[in-house]
Amino acid sequence: MTSSVPSLLQSIGKLAAATGVKVPTIRFYEQIGLLAPPPRTASDRRLYDGAALRRLSFIRHARQLGFDLDAIRSLLDLSDHPDRPCGDANAIAERHLADVTEKIAQLQALRTELSRMSAECAGGRVSACKVIEVLHDHDLCAEGDHRASTVTGSHAVSATQRPG
Repeated sequence: MTSSVPSLLQSIGKLAAATGVKVPTIRFYEQIGLLAPPPRTASDRRLYDGAALRRLSFIRHARQLGFDLDAIRSLLDLSDHPDRPCGDANAIAERHLADVTEKIAQLQALRTELSRMSAECAGGRVSACKVIEVLHDHDLCAEGDHRASTVTGSHAVSATQRPG
């Protein structure tokens, strides 16, 4: 695979601009070992080469597809050892696909329940509001599937995975 990425060394700021990954995130990826620590100048500035840019681009794309950091670490390890079986990478992708499919089902159940709640709202006073009533009494929910999950941002998170 040939690349038009130059092998010239570049600063962390230029690497961030080239990949769309924020500087603190690049430092974090170094800290957890996804990116190798780059060489430094006499003034202790990091200098990255084309290989670092390609690796960071791989990480960013994998994150955009929703892979967690452990899966990305495994995929990078496979990428670093091209003679290993492709089935290993496919197994990681299949597990992620199963997780995404489950999250989609959870989100669809949430959408159904929210639509029902909204449709039952008569638009009167809050004292008779069906949305508020259902939120106060979970037994009034038509769908029980959403009980095990919450939505944080754009991610469905099981109740056992919630921080805090």
